[in-house]
Amino acid sequence: MAKSGAPSRERILMGAADLISRRGLSAASIRELAKHAKAPLGSTYHYFPEGKQQLATEAVRYAGGTVTRVLRKELEAGPVAGLRAFLALWRGIVVDSDFRAGCPVLAVSVEEPPAGEIPPALLAAAEMFEDWERLLADALCEHGVAPEQGQGLAALVVAAVEGATAMCRAKRSAQPLDQVAQQLEGLIAGVLGPSS
Repeated sequence: MAKSGAPSRERILMGAADLISRRGLSAASIRELAKHAKAPLGSTYHYFPEGKQQLATEAVRYAGGTVTRVLRKELEAGPVAGLRAFLALWRGIVVDSDFRAGCPVLAVSVEEPPAGEIPPALLAAAEMFEDWERLLADALCEHGVAPEQGQGLAALVVAAVEGATAMCRAKRSAQPLDQVAQQLEGLIAGVLGPSS
């Protein structure tokens, strides 16, 4: 049982995901990840005995899983509602962080892996992208979109939102996400037709 006031495993994961979303994985040591989570290094190693790669992998899964849960819930109201929630979530993250944070899943994905190695954090990022795409594609198909088109549209949504999130950070403006939101919503509504 943890001592009163000891950092929780979840708090360490949240802090690590946030720092990765701001700096990327290569630019953050395990000491910095622990410090950002306001956790002693000993507690961090207690929960993540394999070190930085284990913490990073689980932080990516934690952050990605949070997005998955939000997306799954909002898609119950339909593809357009799910799309709006997905975009609003990322808009909130970049704006609330004053354009300093983005997506930890994307941050891990764009870093060059060591030669001849596929880091577990990169595999976790691929799983998260696949989860989001699958949820979106399933929702589109449930509303009458052909499977192949649904899969293509889902990949387009995830890629556009992730790219727009990065653009927001670079431009220090929410305009890229707002523009992408308008275009994607029009596209999805057009594919679904007037009955949806």
